[in-house]
Amino acid sequence: MTAMRTGGLRVQGAATFAYGVATAYRPALLARPAGLVDADGAVEPHTALVLRSMAWRDAAVGLAMLLAPQGPALTAAGAVRIASDVGDALFFGRALRGRLRRAGAVVSALGWAAVTVAGLAAGPERRVSAGRRT
Repeated sequence: MTAMRTGGLRVQGAATFAYGVATAYRPALLARPAGLVDADGAVEPHTALVLRSMAWRDAAVGLAMLLAPQGPALTAAGAVRIASDVGDALFFGRALRGRLRRAGAVVSALGWAAVTVAGLAAGPERRVSAGRRT
């Protein structure tokens, strides 16, 4: 059986985990660029609750991508990340105020989904033997 390349997925998992934890702790990290703050730039408690829940999901998915064994478990974690990103693109792309914010949310979410697809589609890992790649 050929080993899949996992480095990119692991890095993306670590970044997703870190961003999820940071945003769960401080929802303004997502609320401000999305325009989900009040006139004073504060995040309303109900908005913070929803964003924390979403961020915690991202942290869990990121941790799964970081720690899942190579193979079906890592593929499933990547698929969950892709599904989450597509959902973010659909819902944020329809609901945020302002065309630029909606477009930014869609591009960001679909960009991350594309990175995950690329990581899952990466060819097999090449083994180095006697100074030559095989």
